[in-house]
Amino acid sequence: MIRLMLVDDHAILRDGLRNILSVEEDIEVVGEAESGDDALKKVESCRPDIILLDINMPQKNGVEVTSILKKKYTHIKILVLTMHSHEEYFMSAIREGADGYLLKDAPSDQVVEAIRTVASGESVIHPSMTRKLLAFHQQQQIEQEDNALTEREKEVLLCLVEGLSNKEIAERLFISDKTVKIHVSKIFKKLNVKSRSQVVIHAVQHQLVPLPPTFNGI
Repeated sequence: MIRLMLVDDHAILRDGLRNILSVEEDIEVVGEAESGDDALKKVESCRPDIILLDINMPQKNGVEVTSILKKKYTHIKILVLTMHSHEEYFMSAIREGADGYLLKDAPSDQVVEAIRTVASGESVIHPSMTRKLLAFHQQQQIEQEDNALTEREKEVLLCLVEGLSNKEIAERLFISDKTVKIHVSKIFKKLNVKSRSQVVIHAVQHQLVPLPPTFNGI
């Protein structure tokens, strides 16, 4: 038997879901809550296997509740059921540990099946959110590629780690001082740093360059 807790600030929605689920022999609604704080207070006594959770609620929202519950009750599954299709809500919920994300326009039979799927240890994501997740990852990949250092920038970075001045870098690489400044500016932007000391720390910590001779023996 799947023990389910309903968390939504709209009583009509909770009533509708409870009626739909009442005919399912393998699902039992063991508790309800109308806010994030209310859910956190009742979860211990209700002992649900799954919490069907809205995002926009009074007091603590669904993302905050998900974060708290997943840290304290790792065995409880969280299935978000919300009207919010914005990427920030979706990504935040998934990042905090939600096991599924459905929109409220999903058919009732899809919601029931999602409950069973999440209970079995799998994840469920609304089709439109799956497309947004794919688009998000594609954009992340593009940004990572855009932020990748060129071979020349890697050479300049190594010189920066060695402590060379712009003039010394220009002499070593046979380029102008102006070109060095352009490369340094691009490196700062791509690595999201603001000073040469931050460049050195970032480069060493992330192993972007081999340690220069001055680091030997340390």
